[in-house]
Formats: sequence, C-alpha cells, structure tokens
Amino acid sequence: MVASPPRPPGSEGLPRSPLAGHPSALRTPAGVLALDRAVVVGVLNATPDSFSDGGRHQDPARAVAAAVEMVAAGAGMLDLGAESTRPGAAPVPADEELRRLLPVLRAVRAAVRVPLSVDTTKAAVAAAAIAEGADVVNDVSAGQADPGMFASCAGAGVPIVLMHMKGSPATMQAEARYEDVVGEVASFLSERAEAARAAGIAPDTIVLDPGIGFGKTVEHNCLLLRRLDALVALGYPVLVGVSRKSFLGRLLGGRDVEGRLFGTAAAVALAVAGGARLVRVHDVAAIHDVVVVTEAVLGA
Repeated sequence: MVASPPRPPGSEGLPRSPLAGHPSALRTPAGVLALDRAVVVGVLNATPDSFSDGGRHQDPARAVAAAVEMVAAGAGMLDLGAESTRPGAAPVPADEELRRLLPVLRAVRAAVRVPLSVDTTKAAVAAAAIAEGADVVNDVSAGQADPGMFASCAGAGVPIVLMHMKGSPATMQAEARYEDVVGEVASFLSERAEAARAAGIAPDTIVLDPGIGFGKTVEHNCLLLRRLDALVALGYPVLVGVSRKSFLGRLLGGRDVEGRLFGTAAAVALAVAGGARLVRVHDVAAIHDVVVVTEAVLGA
C-alpha cells in the first residue's frame, strides 16, 4: 500500500479527501467549499479578447444570466477574469482591469451565493475584488508578478490558487522547454506554496494548478495530466483547467474552440481520476455530468 502524502502544516483540523489524501475542504469567506467531490468551477470572462468567450460577459446583466445558469447546472464556484491570459495576450493596466471587472463582480455577487474567484496577477485588483465580495484569488503567476499579492491574500484570509507558467502569456509558448516537465512543475509549485506560507497564507487556503497550456507543448500537457499524482502528492488541493484549450484542438486534428467539448470531457475525467479536486470549465452542465460519472466509477 502506498503511504498517504504528508499534510501541509496547519491543516490538521480539516478532513482528508479519501481519493487524494489532502484536506477535503477549502475555507473561503463565503463558507467552507467541500472538496470531497470534485468541484466544477465555471469560467466567466469580462474581457473583449479571451480565447473562448471573449466579449460575451462584459455586460453585467449578461454575466449574471450566465452565472445563474452555471450555478443551476452544477458549478460550485465561479472564476471571474478581466485580463486575457491566452497565448500572446498583452498585459492590461490595473485601472482598465478594474473597470471591466468590478461592475460584473458586483452584479454576480448579488445574484449567486457560491464562492467567487477573481483571476488576476495584481495585488491591487485582488484587494479591490475581495472588498467587493470575491472569495478566492486565482493568480496565474503564483505570486511572482506582484510582490504584494501574498500579503493581500494573507491579510484578507482568502484562498489563493498558485499556477505554473513559464514566462508571461505574451511569451510563454516560446519558452516551453523542460528536461522533466512533471518534476519541474511540481518543484516550482512546492516552492511557491512554501513562499505563500512564509508570507502568512494559511496552508488550508492554498490550491495548486499545473497550468495546462501555459508554456507547454501538447506532449507536456499530456504528461502533466497522466502524472497529476505527482502534484497531488504535494498535499494541497489541485485545480486543473483544460477547457477548450488549443492542445485539445491539435490532438483532434485542428478542431476549433467550439468543437472541443468531448476532448475537454475526456481530459477532465482523467484529471478527476488523477486526483484533481477542482476543474475550471466553460461548459458547466456537460462537465458536471462527466465529473459525477467519473467519481461514481472511482468510488464503485
């Protein structure tokens, strides 16, 4: 029998997940988010240029309608972003990011009760979003882009998602070179989790994300999904975002974004089987069914 991985210091008060061996709940200002079942995280982008849904949810009323629909379809959390992180995307100034984000965040916060995550690398944006009701910060730079990010999250007591990415969205695909992608991603995320804890972020509020599609080739992405256990073994909940990503299109012979649902479903099922506790997706209803069936099989 394989021994369970060690628990992060300070997480002794949380129950273990029987599948993954890490705490099965995430403490957020909106309440405790249970992770004994994988949580479907719905994507809601208040951007004009995101690769999949850019421009659809910039209007608060349309964003609310989408948010309500996602929650009704099974989303346990929503992830709101106002700066595209697609390959090649240029950075957005904080004031523009806030101009896009805050009206949508306020409207969605008033409409749904599930935890809301804000997808940003800027401490000022995170702080403003938390003040308006965001419960989680999803930082694709793992706290490296803004030295104030960890302090903002620690001071507010909100969870943070630490993601692996080589370079920046503008450069990452040109930097997709590794000797051992699984080992290097695991080492990076372990170091960033240690840095977050050293900055005062509670261990039971840290989530790790391998950064599928962020500075990785198709082969790198497939290896990370196959060896997700190496990240789960670090002892923190793992979030995986594969929804509609370009590596799926390449695997499917050049399929466009709207034709990647079944590929997304396959990748999500493998991620959940590998121990992912959160899956970030655009097609909530379909992927909720995928998660339910996958976990039923795993628990049989």
